[in-house]
Amino acid sequence: LYTAPDSCQGRCGEPRSEGDECHCHPECGMDGSCCEDYDRHCQPAGFSRSRDSITDQELQELSEQLYGLDHNKARPSDIALNPQERVAPGDTGLQQDLSPQPVRSVLSQALQPTYASFIRLLDNYQRATGREEEVTAEELREQENFLEQVMETELMRKLFAFLQEKSGYSSQQEFREDLRGMWFGLYSRGDGEQDSSGFEHVFSGEVKKGKVSGFHNWIRFYLLEKQGIVNYLSHNFDGPWDTFPDVLGLQFLWDGFHKEVGSAFIGSSPEFEFGLYTLCFLARPGRPCHLSLGGHSLSIQTYPWTKSTYGSGRRFIATAYVMSP
Repeated sequence: LYTAPDSCQGRCGEPRSEGDECHCHPECGMDGSCCEDYDRHCQPAGFSRSRDSITDQELQELSEQLYGLDHNKARPSDIALNPQERVAPGDTGLQQDLSPQPVRSVLSQALQPTYASFIRLLDNYQRATGREEEVTAEELREQENFLEQVMETELMRKLFAFLQEKSGYSSQQEFREDLRGMWFGLYSRGDGEQDSSGFEHVFSGEVKKGKVSGFHNWIRFYLLEKQGIVNYLSHNFDGPWDTFPDVLGLQFLWDGFHKEVGSAFIGSSPEFEFGLYTLCFLARPGRPCHLSLGGHSLSIQTYPWTKSTYGSGRRFIATAYVMSP
């Protein structure tokens, strides 16, 4: 059937081709090459197109409320942050160690339940894409425990109440089941192997084609840096916040694999990141999600995985990260 070269109708998930006038693959938003109707044809309906759509003002108000409810965030005395060398945006690919000291040397706060359950999940994944993930019964229990712990926090209860009011979920159980699917459901970034999930990509990190992919979590970074597995090189952005959570755009090597820009919240609780990324994925999938934290503006970018679905056509999370200039 004929498809217009400037339209995504009938082309969603089509592999990138240099001869195409515009593109309809999941990563087209990252380089600005999507066709103008990409969102209309290829993105899940979500809240952003329902009759109960979420406005930018509501996103900013809710994000400020969630920011205030992050009771498990790190205190200034919990982390010794040492950003050291700042590089220009054009120098993030140099792979030079300009910061000989660790970026974070102290994490003194006793682990809250959500921290402990989050950390148990981090060793459940094979970082190389193209290798099938084997999910054990113990790992499934760890996933359920993490969801149970975060849903008990005031922050996630507030997020659920907001989404329920928007006619998104009829019960907390439905919301929790959707969180399980969008974050932990497996899909293939390789040649058909069930080798990836949103949680693995965003929070644990992957290695694809010799480079670090995803890996946007400060707790994961801290633990690997402490073990000598991650080497912090420099940063290209340090957010305006004088308390935690803060935002840092950093460059690092993970067992020799390079991450050119790994933007991450610093000092936030697991439920804070999990909640904000979920909100933006539901409200603005594939588009910048403009929020406000402590009176400062910031944006989160999410992308859905469009090559496979879970449930009744719902999209997995392909990636989510806080944007840095």
